[in-house]
Amino acid sequence: MLYLKTDEEIGLLKESNMLVSRTLAEVAKLIRPGITTLYLDRIAEEFIRDNNAVPAFKGYGGFPNTLCTSVNDEVVHGIPSDYELREGDIISVDCGATLNGWVGDSAFTFAVGEIKEEVRRLLDFTRASLEEGVKAAIAGNRVGDVSFAVQSKAESGGYSVVRELVGHGIGKKMHEPPEVPNFGRQGTGPKMEKGLVICIEPMINLGKKETLQMADGWTIKTADGKPSAHFEYAVAVNKGQADVLTTFDLIDEVLSKI
Repeated sequence: MLYLKTDEEIGLLKESNMLVSRTLAEVAKLIRPGITTLYLDRIAEEFIRDNNAVPAFKGYGGFPNTLCTSVNDEVVHGIPSDYELREGDIISVDCGATLNGWVGDSAFTFAVGEIKEEVRRLLDFTRASLEEGVKAAIAGNRVGDVSFAVQSKAESGGYSVVRELVGHGIGKKMHEPPEVPNFGRQGTGPKMEKGLVICIEPMINLGKKETLQMADGWTIKTADGKPSAHFEYAVAVNKGQADVLTTFDLIDEVLSKI
């Protein structure tokens, strides 16, 4: 059962997602060698709570923190720790916040200082594959059209698409139907209608698609130890063009000044 939102509900979802966008922009200001992922987590939690919201991840299924911080070969769900970021690292920061009962959820992969050109290209292709997915998130299309668009762009760059983890619907709960895989065939899956709100979140590997779960029960890594990138938008399906409820503009603005 797909829960279609009213325009008013989408407006509330936009507020929660914009708060997440602003939180990620605050994190962007701090990312540099020597900063711990736990420090980033603390700043994000303070910012969310200062804006009359609560971290959506903290306590979710027992997850201990506000952010998922996934470094280098960690795909997603990395737990913040005393790990100090190093020059050349990449870090996916996934953040969720609940504001007025509605959940925001977004992710961005950051470069720490100067990174290898092959890794920079991975980040660029992963972000571009997200944008391609958004173009397909229009009323009358099917979820498989979004999946196909993401997969086609990622694989055109020579990258592999993680299979075990998918995007999802979002609303008053962080995970609602439908699942939104980053791979698939056009014309398959549930039909999307105006008012459906989904999170599209490509998880793209430099090497092979296979992953492993770590002993902490959360962290997912690439099986071959090569880097992985992750970007995520919340998107309201509409006629003609999707309404992206998240923005990376605030992050780009911060990064342009560094």
